[in-house]
Amino acid sequence: MPLRLLLLLLCFASLAAPRADDLLRVAADRWPPYADSRLPRGGVAVDLVRAALERAGYPSEYVEVPWPRVLHGVRGGEYDVVVDAWYSPDRETFGEFSEAYLSNRVRLLKRRGSPITFAHLADLYTYRIAVVRGYSYSTEFDGDTHLQRVPVLSFANAARMLQAGRVDLAVEDEITARHQFAGELAEARNELEFLPLPLAERGLHILVSRRNPQHGQIVEAFNKAIRAMHEDGSYDALMRAHGL
Repeated sequence: MPLRLLLLLLCFASLAAPRADDLLRVAADRWPPYADSRLPRGGVAVDLVRAALERAGYPSEYVEVPWPRVLHGVRGGEYDVVVDAWYSPDRETFGEFSEAYLSNRVRLLKRRGSPITFAHLADLYTYRIAVVRGYSYSTEFDGDTHLQRVPVLSFANAARMLQAGRVDLAVEDEITARHQFAGELAEARNELEFLPLPLAERGLHILVSRRNPQHGQIVEAFNKAIRAMHEDGSYDALMRAHGL
């Protein structure tokens, strides 16, 4: 084979072969059942996001780190995509949000039998509320300076502090809380209960780092892929595979 032809073939092969540098670095905190490396395919949100990105032509690799590290990494360009972000205006300064691909019901929890009731945020001013550091629960809740927020590392920490009486309330997505009550927080399941009124209904988005020069194209392609997955039934099939 002539040397020139061999070099051309090698060049084309190198262009066609996927490289590690081409992979989007997709990051999330452990948040079962949405993101958890111990779960099948990393959890439902990780599986769904990676499937949609793959369909859109963006293969990815998943990294699981604490939430502050996730945000820091996307802000600085270490990671390309946050798997599971709730919208907040400050995050738009360093990332672009997709359309919502899942919906979350954010609930307050109290110790079973506690007299705490909730209709307005002002009803909560006298109580200590455990919140996961760096999370954005709702514009109103996040911005109310009268609330006594107690930052913790995870919902598991919040639930155990609530169980022990170190805080009066905790906040979490309902599906996540129920999932953990069926697993690692089984001992707290009968001691804690939800307040009847949800704190917020939140859409779950990917957040793509503005440090990635293709952030706009990635978001647009992801939105298109999710819509196509709804249309062909693969979205519902994936949700059923994760028990949702």
